[in-house]
Amino acid sequence: MDAQETMRGAMLLGPERIEIREVPVSRPGPGEILLSVEAATTCGTDVKVYRRGGHPRMLQVPTLFGHEMAGRVAAVGDGVTAFSIEDTVVVVNSAPCGVCGPCQEERENLCEDLQYINGAYAEFLLVPERFVQRNTHLIPEGLSFEKAALTEPLGCVIHGINACGFSGPIFSCDLPRYGKSGEMEIMVFGAGPIGLLFVAVLAMEGHRVLLADPSPDRLAVGKKLGAAEAFESGRAGSQAEMVRARTQGGKGAAVAIDTSGVPEVWLDAIACARPGGTVNLFGGCAPGTTIPLDTHLLHYSELTIKGTYHHRPETIKSALDLLADPGFKAELLFSGERPIEGVEDALRSMMSKESLKVVIKKELRPS
Repeated sequence: MDAQETMRGAMLLGPERIEIREVPVSRPGPGEILLSVEAATTCGTDVKVYRRGGHPRMLQVPTLFGHEMAGRVAAVGDGVTAFSIEDTVVVVNSAPCGVCGPCQEERENLCEDLQYINGAYAEFLLVPERFVQRNTHLIPEGLSFEKAALTEPLGCVIHGINACGFSGPIFSCDLPRYGKSGEMEIMVFGAGPIGLLFVAVLAMEGHRVLLADPSPDRLAVGKKLGAAEAFESGRAGSQAEMVRARTQGGKGAAVAIDTSGVPEVWLDAIACARPGGTVNLFGGCAPGTTIPLDTHLLHYSELTIKGTYHHRPETIKSALDLLADPGFKAELLFSGERPIEGVEDALRSMMSKESLKVVIKKELRPS
């Protein structure tokens, strides 16, 4: 490949400012690979980055962005032996160092030197050596690029489920599970893509999943993915009494999971857990956000309240295996396909709740 060849890419310039540019395609150096991006999927995090014009940990503008991707190896640098040209792979959006304390404790998501990669909304992506070594994975045979691009968010969801102490054939990570097994009643707040992935995995494991969200259309997708009940709730929280009444006997859920990142909904999740239950505050709130905590409820109901962030290499592997299962209907999350030039429209359609996820494909051209 000519080092002077150019490619199309969506360049983030600032808050709600994207420009499609022709930028150089770089040759991979030692240990690196060049990925031909065959499918990228839009994400709620990308919406936040688009709105804010950057991210304090993941990128600085101006830059190519997008982080859920799958494609083919277009070129390899010296010393790369694990992958060959034309291999189909998923490149995950972060790579841990493997040597710090959290990495040694198998908590790579908390790595002290966690590195991130962006640039999925482009024709090619240069993949640094650490990512090649630690978080690039071959796509199982028969798995489409579109579904494979969901590996990163599904890996986050599986990490979140593991943190709740579930056991079952899907979850292979060696993390504490607190002895929980068998069918449980689980309350999921938020029917965005992440909430729907929680529903799909937990329902596939045989749990009774309740789903609350303001959108009837998204609740309908949740039902298709296995939610036992899916009901409308307000966007501003203060729904705890109504939601708790939907649980069996009105006693609350064994596990309550928030995926909305809305502080008021965090409070509803805490209030909807039964005594001895677990609350997973998975949806990230804006920096500086605080919530009041009912200390009496926390203490006398022996609640376990935790936040979970990101993914681990082992949960990524579990996600790829699950996506390759024909019974896992992740394609229900796709709201359509757009070319690279359509990235901004795709993100705006997510902002207006018209889309769940949009697939960005380089071979598509604007009409």
